[in-house]
Amino acid sequence: MILREVESRDLDTVLELNEESVHFLSPLTMDKVRKLWGQSEMFNVVECDGTVEAFVLTIREGKDYDSLNYLWFSSNYEKFLYIDRVVVSGRMQGKGLGKMLYRSVFEHAKETGVPFVTAEIDFNPPNPGSLRFHEGFGFKEVGRQAVADGKKVVSLQAVQI
Repeated sequence: MILREVESRDLDTVLELNEESVHFLSPLTMDKVRKLWGQSEMFNVVECDGTVEAFVLTIREGKDYDSLNYLWFSSNYEKFLYIDRVVVSGRMQGKGLGKMLYRSVFEHAKETGVPFVTAEIDFNPPNPGSLRFHEGFGFKEVGRQAVADGKKVVSLQAVQI
């Protein structure tokens, strides 16, 4: 497994992986993923045997990003590293790729002096696997909000570094 920064040649695979998990994430287009890449603090992939199997995209405070969850954190935290999305391919679930990506996020936050790492987890409909995963990294709920025109409620989570 190789953890590395995303490259242009990876973007089609990133879109495919995002679509595979779109029931937990907002959809992406190529234009949107390129814009997010430009705004990202950290956009890493995990490559296994030459194939991108996972990615994480994070954004720092102060960016022009219209995500309701990002905007919530922007209103409540002066300095933070927001995990916009993390995706692991279905065939590589449970093999440690998500943990590898999150460790890299925490390491980056420590190296750059960011005091909080933030994320959201689906509360309704529930995503208990994601909740357990985040609890394992020390995340705690700091708020909740309705998104997707009220069809979902997310738990807004943060961990102090």
